[in-house]
Amino acid sequence: MKIFDPTLLRLPFYDHEHRELADRLEDWVERNAALPETWRGGDVGDAVRQIAAVLGRDGWLDHAVENPRRGAPPGPDFRAICLIREALSYCDDLLDFVFSIQSLSAYAIAMYGTAEQKATYLPAIKSGSRLGSLALSEPRSGSDIAGVQLVAERTGAGFRLTGEKAWIANGNVADFHCVLARTGEGPAAYGLSFFVVPAEAPNLLTTPVDLIAPRPISGLRFEGCEVPSSALIGKPGHGFRYALETLERYRVSVGATALGFCRRAMHEALAWSRARHTPGGALFDLQMTKERLADMAVYLDAASLLVARTAWEVDAWKADALSRHSSITKVYATDGAQEVVDRALQMFGAAGLVSGSITERLYRQVRLLRIYEGASEVQKMIIAGSLR
Repeated sequence: MKIFDPTLLRLPFYDHEHRELADRLEDWVERNAALPETWRGGDVGDAVRQIAAVLGRDGWLDHAVENPRRGAPPGPDFRAICLIREALSYCDDLLDFVFSIQSLSAYAIAMYGTAEQKATYLPAIKSGSRLGSLALSEPRSGSDIAGVQLVAERTGAGFRLTGEKAWIANGNVADFHCVLARTGEGPAAYGLSFFVVPAEAPNLLTTPVDLIAPRPISGLRFEGCEVPSSALIGKPGHGFRYALETLERYRVSVGATALGFCRRAMHEALAWSRARHTPGGALFDLQMTKERLADMAVYLDAASLLVARTAWEVDAWKADALSRHSSITKVYATDGAQEVVDRALQMFGAAGLVSGSITERLYRQVRLLRIYEGASEVQKMIIAGSLR
């Protein structure tokens, strides 16, 4: 099965290990193409745990936590992260979802956690035996991280957390949460810190939310939830910087997910257009069909190059333009993905709307990408701000 564009992988953005990884991913997807049918239609929480076990067993979650190369710096290889997310989203959206949230929840611990935190959580994340969440958003602050209102008040033994988080991926199934809270070392962005909070912590409640594409999403309510001092990740007051670093790096991987959805949509549209007959011949031979397919091909080339450039910049620690480039990559890839999937569905006609069909699933799934990890409107504000 061919998922990736080999001409893209030959560019200097990638090296031999990435090309080998792409081959292994294509082989894995081909061997596991029917795997999603084993959990589709069932309880989404059970599906997420089943998927985490599979991804851990087959070694993909190792990449979610760290770069497996000897002597590599802390944290994952983001070109590998993007290749994995593109392949997994091509196969099934929940595969990509589980991989991405495991990686997001591991990042602050892997980069800034204590030796005890790393030993407690990272092996379990890699094996898939424990699920994590990254709890940033709140009902009133939304994408404004500096506006976080969840308070972490110091006590004699540690911290007492009071407040709410909203729209937290894995919120109601996670075994632990990486939580951004206000500890008050300074005003606004300067008074935030990260904590790792076990799901079984007392006075921590979840409120599940149903979305148009099945996901274990929920709010979190901290009603005087107490955690020890050892729950603090990194330095107090550095939480805003850790959160921005996480989002700037992982936004490029959302673009990779968009690519995976769109490659699947284009492959399905190509196969359909060649097999579907019209009064004038195959659907593929119609001028309007060729125009739609050409537009898809242009998008895939352009978005792939943006993802490759930004992922390379992350791995090379080229921080001077990373914020702008990660936002450009996410907004172009995710906004364009909506159009690609819509055009593919249009080619199927009524058949593309059948519940459970590939095009119907892609149409619902791709819509989420323009909102999470910073909505398109937020990305455009970042891009515009960088032009000053």
